[in-house]
Amino acid sequence: MHNKFYIISFLIIMVCMGCQWKLAPHDNADSGQEFVIERYDVIERQFLTTGDFAALQELKTLYPTETRTLIEDVLCLGQVNEDDINSRFLMYFQDSTLQTIIHDVDLEFANLDDISQNLGKAFGHLQKLLPNLVIPKVYTQIGSLNQSIIISDGLLGISLDKYLGQDYPSYIKFDYSKQQREMMTRDAIIPDCIGFYLLSVYPNANKTVVQWTINHCMGKKVYDNPEIEQFDNFVKTAKKFKLESAL
Repeated sequence: MHNKFYIISFLIIMVCMGCQWKLAPHDNADSGQEFVIERYDVIERQFLTTGDFAALQELKTLYPTETRTLIEDVLCLGQVNEDDINSRFLMYFQDSTLQTIIHDVDLEFANLDDISQNLGKAFGHLQKLLPNLVIPKVYTQIGSLNQSIIISDGLLGISLDKYLGQDYPSYIKFDYSKQQREMMTRDAIIPDCIGFYLLSVYPNANKTVVQWTINHCMGKKVYDNPEIEQFDNFVKTAKKFKLESAL
């Protein structure tokens, strides 16, 4: 009888620990830890490096919109329902430069915990400024040195191949300017996400206000110029300030 009691007690404790482990990230809403970035790029890499059919099925089943956007809008390979689109998708990335990029993305972004946590915090600050703003679902992908940030249907895709560092050989090889390469770093991901998402919602937004908003959400001066300082002083002295009207 006592043995049964100990076994049941042990199982209850284990279940409770399991529940706490799953719920813990949501217990601290201000920490940003609950924010999840979907690692689409990991499954994508598996298919593009091995031709694994199961990985392809997972891409299409779990991430249909992300896959369609990548194939049709980013890579411009054709329609996702075309008979030979899978082989075209696979063959496109067999280029040696792209295979190297896939490998380097895997190394550089094996862990995204810092980006996930800080992006969650930044979006949290943004939503306080714009309470009606819907925060997008965020995922990572590997493009072809095309767009850095892709926004579509409530989704925000980060092309990790555009953030491998300003001295990354392929960026120099393909003649990206020094100014462009300075923004192709890991540190540029979160400012780009906030900035591009703001511009997708407010396409005619004032550039200075967007940059000020990025600084505010990041808690540091990502952008620094006299116009931003002037707007910051205005915000500090304004009795009532609504970001939406300023954008």
